[in-house]
Amino acid sequence: MQKSQRLIQLMMMINAKKSFTVRELADEFGLSVRTISRDLDELSGLGVPIYSVQGRGGGYRLLQERMLPPISFTESEAIAIFFACQSLSYFSTLPFGEGAATALHKFYHYLPADIKEQIDRLKDRVMIHSPFRPMSADILQTLMQAVMVRQAVTISYRSSAGSSQRHIQPIGLYASSGYWYCPAYCFTQEDIRQFRVDRMTAASPNESLPIREDIASQTLQDMPEIGDVEMKFFEVELTSKGVWLLETDTRLGPHIHRNTDGSGVVRLEIPATDVNFYADYMWRLGEEAVITSPAEAVQWTREKIESMRLRYT
Repeated sequence: MQKSQRLIQLMMMINAKKSFTVRELADEFGLSVRTISRDLDELSGLGVPIYSVQGRGGGYRLLQERMLPPISFTESEAIAIFFACQSLSYFSTLPFGEGAATALHKFYHYLPADIKEQIDRLKDRVMIHSPFRPMSADILQTLMQAVMVRQAVTISYRSSAGSSQRHIQPIGLYASSGYWYCPAYCFTQEDIRQFRVDRMTAASPNESLPIREDIASQTLQDMPEIGDVEMKFFEVELTSKGVWLLETDTRLGPHIHRNTDGSGVVRLEIPATDVNFYADYMWRLGEEAVITSPAEAVQWTREKIESMRLRYT
């Protein structure tokens, strides 16, 4: 076996092990301890995060950030993966830290020159838009890590009732309209609740709280209200001035249907959970916009108008 092939197989083997000794690897490969030791030193020099464990029962361990073995891609697969990763850059915050950006940089660096040229031509011509919603990347990472290692989390959460501390067991994370949501079992309410991550002001692992196995076995697809998000048809009638004010808006501008007299109508589907947000979003247009659907948005706006009227009487 060539040395390059042996190093690749060695990398794959230690990736699959939590810990190992040089003797174990030497027996696996039928080589001397001295040869395997030199191979481990070479892998370490190439960036594989191996560290030695001293004392009785010691050996070697791999840091949590393990290295993946080389993977071959076709040209179409490479382009697809590049733009799948690049699309994540349009989110204001991700639960992966800098992982997506550094992976994209490495991936692009090693592509053939002609494929780089093709990708460069498509840059800023293919995108998946997501509204900017500021939130904490650290909190997102804490929640994602809790899902991966099956752990409870203690959060500080802001709601209409005020701020409170909750102990939750996250089920998953999903994004909608730029917001990140975390369906989780709330130990305080003793029921599954949906939390908006931007309303969390702090989150920390809670190792002392035992998790529920029945919750740990659930996924987003097991929850109809999550896996199949309820949508509402949102419609707003605009005056000609309303069209002019809204046509450059990146969220609603593309959904304007213009009439011959210059007026128009905004029509789009939105998550039912965002009805009030979109109703408030149209508030700034005043009399230049009239919400006609859904009924919940119309009622929300009427109540807001009445509340404002009472303030000025």
